[in-house]
Amino acid sequence: MKKIRFGLLSRIILAILLGVACGHVLPAWCVRVFVTFNGIFSEFLGFIIPLIIVGLVVPAIADIGKGAGRMLLVTVLVAYGATLFSGFLSYFTGELAFPYLIDPDASLSGVSDSVSPEPYFTVPIPPMMDVMTALVLAFTLGLGVAGLASKALKQVFDDFRDIISATISAVILPLLPIYIFGIFLNMTHTGQVWSILVVFVKIIGVIFVLHILLLVLQYSAAAVFVRKNPFKLLARMMPAYFTALGTQSSAATIPVTLEQTKRNGVSDSVAGFVIPLCATIHLSGSTLKIVACALALLMMQGLPHGLPLFAGFIFMLGITMVAAPGVPGGAIMAALGILESILGFDAEAQALMIALYIAMDSFGTACNVTGDGSIALIIDHFMGPRKK
Repeated sequence: MKKIRFGLLSRIILAILLGVACGHVLPAWCVRVFVTFNGIFSEFLGFIIPLIIVGLVVPAIADIGKGAGRMLLVTVLVAYGATLFSGFLSYFTGELAFPYLIDPDASLSGVSDSVSPEPYFTVPIPPMMDVMTALVLAFTLGLGVAGLASKALKQVFDDFRDIISATISAVILPLLPIYIFGIFLNMTHTGQVWSILVVFVKIIGVIFVLHILLLVLQYSAAAVFVRKNPFKLLARMMPAYFTALGTQSSAATIPVTLEQTKRNGVSDSVAGFVIPLCATIHLSGSTLKIVACALALLMMQGLPHGLPLFAGFIFMLGITMVAAPGVPGGAIMAALGILESILGFDAEAQALMIALYIAMDSFGTACNVTGDGSIALIIDHFMGPRKK
C-alpha cells in the first residue's frame, strides 16, 4: 500500500485538536507531564535560538556578498524594500482591522497563571549568548567572511548552517507538535483556549485576504514600469503559486517560477539571476504573516504595539528573513530571536506564533515565490539586456 504522508501542518492541526479535547478529560497530574516537557523544550529553544541566528545569518550574508555586482545590489535592495512594504502593510491593516476582531481580555497570561499545573521538574539550559549579541556577531562575521573571500572559513560556516538546519528538521520540527499539544492542553485546562481559537480563525482569514492584496499591489507596481496589464502578469504566475502551495518550498518551485517569469517577458539572463536569488532573500509573504500574527498576539495580551516598536521589528525582520532555512516553518524559527528580544514574546507566545505561522505556511510560500516574478520584471526593465 502507498504510504500516506502526514505533513507538519497536519500534525500541528492534530496536536491542537487533541490538546483541546484532552484538556477537558485528562487529570492535572497528566497535564503536568506535558507542562514538564514544554518547560524543557522551551529551555532548549532559548538555547538554540542564538545559534540559529549565527548559523543561518552568517552564510546567508556571505553568499550575498560574494561576487557582488550592480544587479545583485539592486535586486537585494528591491527585495528588501518589498519585504519592508509587506511588513508595514500588514501592521497598518492589523491596526485598523484587529481591534474589531480581538478581545483584549483573552490574555495569554492566563495560560501560566496560578491555577496552571506546575512542572514536575525543570532543566535550565542557559544560552551561550543573548539574541542581540548573536545578531551583531552574525552580521560582523557574515560581512567579514564575504570581504575576506576565505573558502576555508566560508566552509566552516556552511557546515555549521547544515548542522543548525538538520537540528531544526530532525529535532525541533518533529517535537513541535508535542509542544503545541502541551500548550493547548494547558490552555484548555486553564479555560483560555476557546477565545484564542476564535481569534486564530479571524486572523488567518484577514491574512489570507491580505496576501492576495499584496500580490496585486506588487504586480501593479511592476506594471507601471513594463506597461502591461498587472492582472495578466499575475495570472501567468499562477502555476508557480499553486506549485508552492503543494511543495511549501521556494527552492522546489524555482523551475516553475523561472519558466512563468520568462513567459511574462523577462529576459533569460535576468530571470536566471533574479529568481534563484529572490527564492532566498525575498520573503514578503512570510513577513506579512509574522507581523500580523505578532500584532494580534500583543493585542490579545493588552501589550504595547505602537509604530516605533514595530518599525524596528520590521526592519530587523526583513534582514532576518534572508536567513530563513529551506524547510517548512523555517522563517518563523529564524524570527523567534527578534520576537523575543524586540517584542518580548515568552515561550507560550512563541508557541502560538509557530502554530499560527505553520497553519498558513503554504500560502506564505506561494506569496513569496509569486512576488519574485514582479521583482524580476522591475530588474529586467532597468537592467535587462535591452537596457545595456
